[in-house]
Amino acid sequence: MYSKVYVEITNICNKSCSFCHGHSRAPRQMSIEEFELILDKLKNRTKYIYYHLMGEPLTHPQLCEFIKMAGKKGYKSVITTNGTLLPSRSGELIDAGLHKVNISLHSFESGSDSDYAKYLEGLADFAIQAASIGVIVVFRFWNNGFDNGKNEFALNFLRSKISGEWVDNSRGLRIREKIFVEFDDRFEWPDSNEHIKGNKFYCYGLKSHFGILADGTVVPCCLDSEGVISLGNIFRDDIDAVLRLKRATDMVDGFNKGKASEELCKRCGYSQRFVR
Repeated sequence: MYSKVYVEITNICNKSCSFCHGHSRAPRQMSIEEFELILDKLKNRTKYIYYHLMGEPLTHPQLCEFIKMAGKKGYKSVITTNGTLLPSRSGELIDAGLHKVNISLHSFESGSDSDYAKYLEGLADFAIQAASIGVIVVFRFWNNGFDNGKNEFALNFLRSKISGEWVDNSRGLRIREKIFVEFDDRFEWPDSNEHIKGNKFYCYGLKSHFGILADGTVVPCCLDSEGVISLGNIFRDDIDAVLRLKRATDMVDGFNKGKASEELCKRCGYSQRFVR
């Protein structure tokens, strides 16, 4: 049983953030039929569906239908979003049965303070409404060392809008029940053109999770934005057979020994966080 599976329902995004690696794949959105097939093939393999690898899930017009479908089949839905479209879709999203929403506040890198305040106000309203019915909301600042001055502004603004304890926890702050702030470092995406990042490697890809790109390509983790490590295609292949491929088992065995069997993994800065 995997703790989560990343399903890229769309590889299309409405922003172009400096920290994001991006991709060169053709724009694509999953259909209802494709998503349902994935849910059926993932039965008994995970309880949590994360709706991204690349792309902004809220750009998909059928997102709420996907969430409802997943819920009926026993899955919990988790969305990571830049938040720009949340105010316009908040009601339907909450009604769809979300489990959790991660909002990447570090994606708002330009614009005036007034624009930023308007953006934050919509997110605060969403968080209060969503949390009131049990949806977990996390405001993410994954930009340690790259803060352009907006973090303090955002935190002060959110404090003025969302009442709560605002106490420290292991990842950042607990604002109140179901609403949190999370801090983390800005990470380096794996890139085949980058230099090798270290002498030892470790990753939870294919252990706790794997990913499915918008065209059905199965990849070992949520950072393989180009599908370089293609293990098969869930639309046509048996998922158990895909996950038992020698290429997949070599990756897991290698990480258990502090080694990387794939060239892309050797060039992943994020994997260095887990080196023992």
